[in-house]
Amino acid sequence: MLRWFAPTLILAGVLGFVLPAETSLMSGAPAYNVFHLGFGALGIGLVISRREAAVAQFNLGFGLIDLYQAVASRAHWFPEGAFRWRPADDVLHVVIGVGLVGVGILGLRKRA
Repeated sequence: MLRWFAPTLILAGVLGFVLPAETSLMSGAPAYNVFHLGFGALGIGLVISRREAAVAQFNLGFGLIDLYQAVASRAHWFPEGAFRWRPADDVLHVVIGVGLVGVGILGLRKRA
């Protein structure tokens, strides 16, 4: 899953810089775009390394981060001011977060 998700993160980061914020459903905050670019690059590096346990840990960890972001957006927690989430971000964070946590747990169980 990470071989598709990591490039999607990079695409989200690039599009965040390119698309006008006022026409986007998603946040276009520069810090949020850099976050996507950085984690996308890390994900690609892990896929290239072929370290299955590391990929599973990334999926689980990033899924938990996504779920945190959905809660943080609604609770006005860090890094709300820098990331400036929008409602569409919250929906994607929940959907992707649940999926990545599930895939991460399955990957770690497979390795055990």
